[in-house]
Amino acid sequence: MYVCSCFGITDKQVKDHAAAGACTPRQIASATKAGTDCGSCVRTIQGMLGRGACPRRELLEKGNAAAVLAADVEPVLAPTLVEAA
Repeated sequence: MYVCSCFGITDKQVKDHAAAGACTPRQIASATKAGTDCGSCVRTIQGMLGRGACPRRELLEKGNAAAVLAADVEPVLAPTLVEAA
């Protein structure tokens, strides 16, 4: 079933990303773009994610925000400067 008709994202894709660690609609949006256009699917995604076990949420509840931030940091490549001729 399609959850996000704007980008053709299915419930299976949302569940797969949730199983891989996405805990919030914003994290699903980051991975799939779902919810970033008209926004009508955000509540559906939120309902699918529920309040189940979430490693990031569990770390936050234990007061370990540093671990959550470290897990969210992705390597950043420095942009290449190109001079216009």
